[in-house]
Amino acid sequence: MAVIHLNKDNFEEVTREGLALVDFWATWCGPCRMQAPIVDQLDAELGGSVKVCKVDVDAEPALARKFRVMSIPTLIVLKDGQIKETRVGYQDLQSLKDMLR
Repeated sequence: MAVIHLNKDNFEEVTREGLALVDFWATWCGPCRMQAPIVDQLDAELGGSVKVCKVDVDAEPALARKFRVMSIPTLIVLKDGQIKETRVGYQDLQSLKDMLR
């Protein structure tokens, strides 16, 4: 499965059911660029059982405000649309897998 790019129009629909990891990021953010291949690897390994998503905070400032994203990368796990866990800063692959348990 491919990483899903979320915006204000598709966020609710995509995250409403099941398990989703959402990576709030920006193109100019160094730690976000380090996080990107880890998120891609997670999608390659678990994409069938979890929706792996990204939100560009510059393109979607309203979503960033809604989830109180103050620093990036911010990674949020949603289960059936409800926040299960939030972590700020670079996370290695095992940390992301742990968030999804």
